[in-house]
Amino acid sequence: MIDHISIGVRDIGRARAFYDACLAPLGYRRVMDFGQVAGYGNGHPGFWVGVPEPSADGFSAVQPGSHVAFVAPDRAAVDSFYRAAMATGGVDNGYPGLRTHYHPDYYAAFVLDPDGNRIEAVCHQPAI
Repeated sequence: MIDHISIGVRDIGRARAFYDACLAPLGYRRVMDFGQVAGYGNGHPGFWVGVPEPSADGFSAVQPGSHVAFVAPDRAAVDSFYRAAMATGGVDNGYPGLRTHYHPDYYAAFVLDPDGNRIEAVCHQPAI
């Protein structure tokens, strides 16, 4: 159900040291680094920490507050998620599309729910 969760931090060095230490006993390690962002897991990075900053396409891998990404079975489901969210009071926070700076098949949509929480639907599969 959940693909990943991310939280904003003020100091990525301090955050890396903290999460490297406290997640290791749980069997998780840092598996990815993107500048001011680090991903943790035991293969797939399911937990991200990072300093909020815009990327080349204007989206930030991490923003202030919390963020939850849900697994979508295909790209059509991402599109449907976005349309349903927009129709029921959601606010656009990133239209459906490829985010190739994460990986070549990262297809996602980002929405703010009616309370301002950042939610995402993501498909990691290539287009069929």
